[in-house]
Amino acid sequence: MTDLAPDALMPFLAMDILKRARALEAQGRSICHLEVGEPGQPPAPRVLEAVAKALPHPQGYTNAKGTTELREGLSRYYQDQHGVSVDPELILATMGSSAGFILAFHTAFKPGARIAITRPGYPAYVNTLLGLGFAISEIPVSAENGWHLTGGDIAKAYARQPFEGLLFASPANPTGASVDRDGLADIVATCARLGITFISDEIYHGLDYRGPSVSALELTRDAIVINSFSKYYCMTGWRIGWMVLPEALIRRAEVLQQNLFISAPTLSQIAATVALGERDYAEEQKASYARNRALLTAGLRELGFDLPSAGDGAFYAYAGISRFSNDSVAFCESMLEVAGVAATPGLDFDRTAGDSFVRFSYAGKTETIELSLERMQRMLK
Repeated sequence: MTDLAPDALMPFLAMDILKRARALEAQGRSICHLEVGEPGQPPAPRVLEAVAKALPHPQGYTNAKGTTELREGLSRYYQDQHGVSVDPELILATMGSSAGFILAFHTAFKPGARIAITRPGYPAYVNTLLGLGFAISEIPVSAENGWHLTGGDIAKAYARQPFEGLLFASPANPTGASVDRDGLADIVATCARLGITFISDEIYHGLDYRGPSVSALELTRDAIVINSFSKYYCMTGWRIGWMVLPEALIRRAEVLQQNLFISAPTLSQIAATVALGERDYAEEQKASYARNRALLTAGLRELGFDLPSAGDGAFYAYAGISRFSNDSVAFCESMLEVAGVAATPGLDFDRTAGDSFVRFSYAGKTETIELSLERMQRMLK
């Protein structure tokens, strides 16, 4: 387990790579975008129709928790997809999962509290926590264990340095690792035994390739659950997500929302409400990710990348580059400039061992994956 100093704030390298890629495109270069985790398709047609219909009308603030229609729709979602009853009053619409994290940290913890996360993990976890003045403990996970976190890992880390909260994602970014029901139950039970507040990041739910996603709400009502329409519903730029909170925390979260964000964007809430009913469309996109997953996994392995696991979910390949480089930033910069392929340095996700890895997103079009592999082959041969 590692601890990060409060002054360890770093850039979000995926966004730096994207910025440079856009600059190259402005110069006329063709760039294959595998650096950011966003679907290549728009939201479902009915979503766009609903937004077009709403556009002429005033888009004022909504209830700080979100519209009644959206929260009731999310309540039905939990009943239909997870078999659990969730009171709409315990649901709060957020400006993407990013705002959900900020609200969760300030709602559940005192200033300076220590929160544990996995390493590798989503870089915004680290930088948001540090920027807000919280302490961080990192719990390493390894490729040898499929990048899976266990209750034993949590207990071992806690024994070394106690922490008040655990933020955990399944499926995970950047590895795509997803725990099954027993694995999640082990994590939930360990947190309960040690008095750790569990925050479940479920933003990639729906994008499991082994079976249905398991929500923490199926196992406990003491967890804070954060989700978003960004990934499964193809709505990254709409900046709309949601939280489910224990009853004891919902009012504090609502008050913070009122003061920090007022409410989630009204037009995005309208779009999200319709998107909940468009799972057939979302499943079509998931099927394309599954095809891309197989194509990219096979292609990277053939090129010499170290990729023992294809990942259980999400739409990422976290590949070892030891055959080519020990500097993931330089490797990605070279791949962008020379081959026109944008990918994210592993250093973004792991400040200790990330120089040996690169993350590729396969959420775009299949032809982009094919062209990327061709370009990398020419570069690496």
